[in-house]
Amino acid sequence: MKAFLMYRDRDFDLNRKLPANEWILTQDLELNTLFGAMARDDKFLFDVSRHAILSAMSNDVDTILYRQAVLRDCQKNAELVKSIYALALDAIEKEKKVYYGFFGKYPAAVLSRAIEVLQTFIAALKSLRATAEQHAGEFESEGFGNFFAMLKRELSDEYFDEIQGHLKTLKFRDGVLVSAELGQGNKGTHYVLRQPAQNRRCWLKKLLPHRKSPFAFTIAERDENGARALSELKDRGINMVANALAQSTDHILSFFTLLQTELAFYIACLNLHDTLARKQEPLCLPVPVGSDRHLHAFRGLYDICLSLHMSKRVVGNDFEAEPEHLVIVTGANQGGKSTFLRSVGLSQLMMQCGMHVAAESYTANVCDGLFTHYKREEDTTMKSGKLDEELSRMNDIVDQITTHAMVLFNESFAATNEREGSEISRQITEALLEQGIKIVFVTHMYEYAHDCYERRLAGSWFLRAQRESGGTRTFKLESGEPLKTGYGEDLYSKIFESPPSASSAAAIGTGDANG
Repeated sequence: MKAFLMYRDRDFDLNRKLPANEWILTQDLELNTLFGAMARDDKFLFDVSRHAILSAMSNDVDTILYRQAVLRDCQKNAELVKSIYALALDAIEKEKKVYYGFFGKYPAAVLSRAIEVLQTFIAALKSLRATAEQHAGEFESEGFGNFFAMLKRELSDEYFDEIQGHLKTLKFRDGVLVSAELGQGNKGTHYVLRQPAQNRRCWLKKLLPHRKSPFAFTIAERDENGARALSELKDRGINMVANALAQSTDHILSFFTLLQTELAFYIACLNLHDTLARKQEPLCLPVPVGSDRHLHAFRGLYDICLSLHMSKRVVGNDFEAEPEHLVIVTGANQGGKSTFLRSVGLSQLMMQCGMHVAAESYTANVCDGLFTHYKREEDTTMKSGKLDEELSRMNDIVDQITTHAMVLFNESFAATNEREGSEISRQITEALLEQGIKIVFVTHMYEYAHDCYERRLAGSWFLRAQRESGGTRTFKLESGEPLKTGYGEDLYSKIFESPPSASSAAAIGTGDANG
């Protein structure tokens, strides 16, 4: 039995190896904030959310749409889906509580435990089938449709009757019938458990005393060696059936575990949706397009992690470009550039794992990989210069990147002077564009941004953080030519409440700062 709620034709593997840059993505995009909001202090939900989102870049358009349809059903039938999740979790917890005991390694103990566990699982499976029969019509997605059809097909009354019959037989209330052959040295070999013959005596004979078989023998009450020998004979006879029944319970346990894991992703999505709905933040199911196109179009896109940290709503941005290969973001310091960049990365991951996206509407092409190259704080333990460290990280990205990937640059290569930093950025940008890689580059290097603007690179777009006449930041981005200044004097005035000198204003206006 398979749930197939995450993929159409395979299971969701929680042990699948994550991308090599997963810790970098987690740090740069503040993903732990997102995972925490989805999990609500549940470690299992946190792990499932983390694996689903960080492995999202391997998903194609069909998989994304498949999950979106399942998620719609989960939203429409939230309480019912949560009850199925609770049922699977309860079955798993009850299996853990069935103790092997001191003699757990012996076949008789293995068989006894397997029977007890299977009885628990049968009750849970019957509840699942009842849910399928009563509520299947309330679900529209292919995933849930196939899931409920499988339950009704494989969990029939005949199936349960047959299992109950086998379990009744395996309790061996009338003893164990075992056949064997004599091997070398008159030792027993080829032990086979036999189906006991049905007692066909008429009712009158059953009332009469049972005559002892001439082939039977009785063990004395204190004959410990004899009892041990008889127990060993019994264990040899039931060993194969005990192992077979234990494997059956493991198979059903695997089904419940997979069901819990795959539903956990959707439960986590519902948690996140409820949190943002209470803040009246918009969420939408995005429209993914194939990786052979470069497209980004959205309305009201905002940084979901920033919103989770704030009590009020976050400013969103609008953008539409087709085809689009390169987006360069410049403008006022602390105008929302880095926040916008993070929102792009988060939305790409969320779209590709089948989740809602933090926007009013969102359309983008599917990428084969997502990479971030962010400015790092000064590290006194570094054995080389800061620029060497930046180039080393860029080299790691080049070793991993493939065509149709996306790279997010945030104030990269600003550790040297602007002329050298601009030339490094220009060469790296051109090399990545030649390989069909999408780039979003936040920078204060006017020489680099202006050069790209003047050459009108194919598929390039230029956004600028808005600044009102009084220096107020709107945290909105607009299309526009790169400017020479980042308006650092606004920050200076805000901090020191007095205008800087001409020389210091020029230094602040072109210097390195977060936006």
